[in-house]
Amino acid sequence: MREMSAACNNMLSGQQPQKHYGITSSISLAFPREIDRLYTQKLIEAMKPFGVFEDEDELNHRLAVLGKLNSFVKEWIAEISETKNLPPSAVVNVGGKIFTFGSYRLGVHTKGADIDALCVAPRHVERSDFFSSFFEKLKQHDEIRDLRAVEDAFVPVIKFKFDGIEIDLLFARLALPSIPDNLDLRGDSLLRNLDIRCIRSLNGCRVTDEILYLVPDKENFRLTLRAIKLWAKRRGIYSNMLGFLGGVSWAMLVARTCQLYPNAVASTLVHKFFLVFSKWEWPNPVLLKQPEDSNLNLPVWDPRVNPSDRYHLMPIITPAYPQQNSTYNVSTSTRTIMSEEFKYGLTVTDEILQGKADWSKLFEPPNFFQKYKHYIVLTASASTEENHLEWVGLVESKIRVLVGNLERNEYITLAHVNPQSFPWSKENRSENEFVSMWFIGINFKKLENADCVNIDLTYDIQSFTDTVYRQASNINMLKDGMTIEATHVKKKQLHQYLPAEMVHRGKKKSLGDLNRSSNSGGSKRCSLDGSQLDSSRDTDTGTPFSSPTPVSKACKSASTPGDSITPPKPPTPLYVECSPVSEPSPSGKELGMSIPVIGATTVMAKSTAPPVGSTIPTVVGRNVIPHMSSPNASTSDLPNGLNGAAPKRPHSPSLEEPPKKLKDTEQMFSDDSAFKEPYPPSSNGQDEGDGPAVEGLAMTKPMPIPTIDTSRTQRLPSKELPDASSPIPTSNLRVIKNSIRLTLNR
Repeated sequence: MREMSAACNNMLSGQQPQKHYGITSSISLAFPREIDRLYTQKLIEAMKPFGVFEDEDELNHRLAVLGKLNSFVKEWIAEISETKNLPPSAVVNVGGKIFTFGSYRLGVHTKGADIDALCVAPRHVERSDFFSSFFEKLKQHDEIRDLRAVEDAFVPVIKFKFDGIEIDLLFARLALPSIPDNLDLRGDSLLRNLDIRCIRSLNGCRVTDEILYLVPDKENFRLTLRAIKLWAKRRGIYSNMLGFLGGVSWAMLVARTCQLYPNAVASTLVHKFFLVFSKWEWPNPVLLKQPEDSNLNLPVWDPRVNPSDRYHLMPIITPAYPQQNSTYNVSTSTRTIMSEEFKYGLTVTDEILQGKADWSKLFEPPNFFQKYKHYIVLTASASTEENHLEWVGLVESKIRVLVGNLERNEYITLAHVNPQSFPWSKENRSENEFVSMWFIGINFKKLENADCVNIDLTYDIQSFTDTVYRQASNINMLKDGMTIEATHVKKKQLHQYLPAEMVHRGKKKSLGDLNRSSNSGGSKRCSLDGSQLDSSRDTDTGTPFSSPTPVSKACKSASTPGDSITPPKPPTPLYVECSPVSEPSPSGKELGMSIPVIGATTVMAKSTAPPVGSTIPTVVGRNVIPHMSSPNASTSDLPNGLNGAAPKRPHSPSLEEPPKKLKDTEQMFSDDSAFKEPYPPSSNGQDEGDGPAVEGLAMTKPMPIPTIDTSRTQRLPSKELPDASSPIPTSNLRVIKNSIRLTLNR
């Protein structure tokens, strides 16, 4: 006992505490008990069936492939140097190097995952050389297959398979005469005088390396991150593109948990992860270190300076300069869904650590198709497989636009998109038609002062389809046979779109194989998506959703002709007329969503205050956002949706009305996440209803930063997004415009 106390005292007075992990002190320095190690071993066993661990042969194969690629790059740079008349002595030492990032660099990649890599070259090698001579050199290599270049992407990339391993290779040219093998990319001085595309390409490696540097124990971090990523995929909340979190965001949340509990093992860290983030007071940002200014004049995330940063709902800030928010795409609905999942995860891990459940319970998927009474089915079709892959990539990258439109409808309280896409059944499509479907669960506002109300979702849908068609036209992607359709269906009609075992509860058949065989390209496409830190990609096609959850029995409503509809076939416009009951919340004990009703009198401030004894440190210091106001503040002052939801659009315009201000719709959403697009265009200030301006910036005492939950109505435009003034395509390509009208009864 005395030795253990001495060891603890040495640790407290020695090297470990001197390295400051994070922006606050730790919550607990407790060392693991034997029971904690036992639970960790059980956690490892529970994860093994999901293929999250690679065997030794696969790991060695990856290392061999990366070694060959590194030699290949050095050889190419030497050849380029000779053509540019460098002296032979310089050519010998010119160097060049391959760096990895993303899940492979973090050490949490799964079986069959790709490798995100970066080719770093000296100053005399141009980007055009990379996409010309290096691309041609790769073509001549026998072991390289499926080679394609995406030079005009936000982060330009060459994609290929090297001896069976998929690789996404970025390029960065440093302002150095040669690239040594021991080069460290973490130094901010390397960014000086670089072109913006090189800075973006370097960002992935710099963020990954910084995360690893800022965690107390890398092995505990890796095992915990494997568990959290598996949980997020199984629960359907792993997709940066669709407004959930991507790989780098989950990594930063786990890293913050490790900083708060530096000596804990994985089983404890998983439990503490859910404890911390089920009580986190969003939109306070998650920061792994104090933001630093390297005087390179690059834009960084700072809501005091950048008005657009004040509308971010769930900011998780990358630790490497220039610091950016990796969760730019999160919406009111996706934040609500993830917050509920954090609470559910805490409940389950409490049971596991009390011996009442096994770890397998944490990884049980929900039954999305039993959770809601109303769904929007979005279908994207094309006439060839190649066109379909390209079209699906674009449509999927825009689905968050549709979710945002639905959120702003005054009668909708939640729009929940399932990240998994599904193939259209063969009997419902022609032989030369390739179709993918996405499902969006809808919760309608409970009616209080009216017996029934007519709801027209046509404008919400139409502005989304217009955005997609316009972008496709501007990038010359739109081809004959490419169509989008949106259909309203009730839960009882889902069997017309999906096999019965997917819809009904009691079935635990995985959808992974089904999706991989029919839609495997969805996770690896050359589209505008992409978080360059996610080697497992945002859209995980192997995530099954088949375990049902209890659902309260629906009340009967008057049947209308629209109650039984058949899956739509282009190009027939669809008019859905139905009489659904109002969407009541499930019983209080159910694990479903608990959505505040618009206009309700209930004050929800208490939900943000951690219980006594469970205070979670969020941010400290003058350079970041301090804690929010006390729970006693009036609901009108509560940040980000605590006083209900974002301002709603009063009602969908009629079909006769011209769509107003489509440009606003374009501006709300960016094509890429903030992590891929670290430099949003500057704002000219706030529009009406933005709320109070920032006060007290000159004071030394930290002042609250107003973070306004307008559900992105003030979103700044992305440079990649085409101007909304671009006309809708008027060629002979058929643009299908559906009308969706509902009658909602009390």
